[in-house]
Amino acid sequence: LQGYASEMDNPSLLHLIPSALQNKKEILFGNLPEIYEFHNRHEIENCIENPELLARCFLKRKEDLQIYEKYCQNKPRSEALWRQCGDSIFFQECQRKLDHKLSLDAYLLKPVQRITKYQLLLKEMLKCSKNSEGTAELEEALATMLDIIKSVNDSMHQIAITGYEGDVSELGKLLMQGSFNVWTDHKKGHNKVKDLARFKPMQRHLFLYTKMLLFCKKREENTDGHEKTASYSFKNSLKMSTVGITENVKGDNKKFEIWYNGREEVYIIQASSVELKNTWISEIRKVLT
Repeated sequence: LQGYASEMDNPSLLHLIPSALQNKKEILFGNLPEIYEFHNRHEIENCIENPELLARCFLKRKEDLQIYEKYCQNKPRSEALWRQCGDSIFFQECQRKLDHKLSLDAYLLKPVQRITKYQLLLKEMLKCSKNSEGTAELEEALATMLDIIKSVNDSMHQIAITGYEGDVSELGKLLMQGSFNVWTDHKKGHNKVKDLARFKPMQRHLFLYTKMLLFCKKREENTDGHEKTASYSFKNSLKMSTVGITENVKGDNKKFEIWYNGREEVYIIQASSVELKNTWISEIRKVLT
């Protein structure tokens, strides 16, 4: 923040800033100042003498840690901007002054790495504190961190949905997302398809919200020689208030059915494992009840 972000306002360096970067500080750095302020409270350091207070520290800051979700959601925009102007003289000059071996993009990745490190540290602490006072709180803190990582991960997929006419933020909380084989069976007149097994399934990426289930098709695009970025083009949606669920499909314990409007439309969904299927069913059940 001091060696790069502040320097973008330095009059003597203005002429070195590429035009593509003008007024784009917020895009490049995201809410890094907010993350910096949060960590500047040194709360974890206060637990050095009393490690049993550590778990409480995480639980107390559960809401605050959502700032990482915001940071990660902005990351694709930040990376695109960096690809555009990362090799400019301005950044080279800042790096030279700081005497850093690594360029700025390596540091902009740190928050993403940091949010995934906490759960590893908490797991290690749990190993060392079996059945001692505070173990339950550590377990709760770990569950909280895993939850935050899941919601960061889900929201990264969610921002890649294209072609949905409405506003995804109005669909309620994003509970689950993932890829499945899907067969459809629609009652159109009397020529109802009897034997579904003969037909090739569609690959669909499902997003389960409290109000809606979205079916999307995953597309992977190569961005000028960089890693593939996935996007999800919207295909159709089902209102959760009008769906029903059949937990078991004959012949395959990884399949379940979601049906719409009294079985007018039936979607047979095949998960990659029985565990995954059961997780989805229990989330869908919660929504339906």
